[in-house]
Amino acid sequence: MSATAVHVVTDWIKMSADGGAALGELDVLGIGNAIVDVLAHTSDDVILSHGLPKGSMTLIDAERADALYVDIGASLEISGGSGANTIAGAASFGADVAFIGKVRDDKLGDTFSRDIRGTGALFQTAPLTQGPGTARCLIMVSPDGQRTMSTYLGAAVELGPEDIDTEVVGRAKVTYLEGYLWDPPRAKEAFRTAMAAAHARNRRVALTLSDTFCVERHREEFRALVENDVDILFANEEEVRALYEVATLDEALAAVRGRCDIVAVTRSEKGSLVSSDGNFHEVSAEPVETIVDTTGAGDSYAAGFLYGLTHGLDLPLCGRLGSIAAAEIISHFGARPQVDLAELAAPVLAAR
Repeated sequence: MSATAVHVVTDWIKMSADGGAALGELDVLGIGNAIVDVLAHTSDDVILSHGLPKGSMTLIDAERADALYVDIGASLEISGGSGANTIAGAASFGADVAFIGKVRDDKLGDTFSRDIRGTGALFQTAPLTQGPGTARCLIMVSPDGQRTMSTYLGAAVELGPEDIDTEVVGRAKVTYLEGYLWDPPRAKEAFRTAMAAAHARNRRVALTLSDTFCVERHREEFRALVENDVDILFANEEEVRALYEVATLDEALAAVRGRCDIVAVTRSEKGSLVSSDGNFHEVSAEPVETIVDTTGAGDSYAAGFLYGLTHGLDLPLCGRLGSIAAAEIISHFGARPQVDLAELAAPVLAAR
């Protein structure tokens, strides 16, 4: 066999094992918590009995995670994590994607690895062989469709700069960072390594603020990131107001104007606002017959938006794709798309 043939076979084996294209340019690389979601319909009484703030995310330890798991009853276990959900959504649109996140070499770790690779994503992060188990997020969906999340981060917080493949970062048009992962110090180092590698190749960096409590924990650092390191910011209305400690959305938009290239602010049924160079575009929400579960709506919005952005679409259309993806997600249980988002968006793209 010739040397060229050997390389071709080796590349094909690598692509098959990793679950995505081993070579070539990527559209989006996500870096975030590698988590398996445990979803259950739960009454408000259960949420209150555990002292959980409804509609937000709370970090818990392994012991509390076990107790809550018993109380929520029947559940569905699927791979999740905010950043990973965005990557899965972008892949459903047809984007070339990759993901970096830490799991343990346990049953849940195997589940996460299989599922993320099943989307077509490149996933090469080495698992832990000892220490905490794979992260899991207990998602309680109340009768009004709101989700209350309790997360045991486990192995996910062990992500460090040594896990950042700078060659993969350099191949991605956008590196998408999950704000939730800013908590552990070594993950911060990993983010900084990734941001430096992306900008060294003139690539873009995106950040999602993730949660108002996350913003309150890291407000000054997040402001500095938006000012100096982030090209694309994703946030909902409450998060961006919390970032700048203001009472109204208009004040928040004035504060963030000019601090990064693109800002996308989601507003639930009011749609979203997308800004570039100080100009704001209003994007309507897509109609949804029944809201079943809002888990992952923001993640999916980012997926559609980043697909459009990395394929040269204008910002209002990027926002429209985000709205289409979010509407699909909230119409069913779970944070991953149940239909091909490329097919769902095809009429809109054909009409442009």
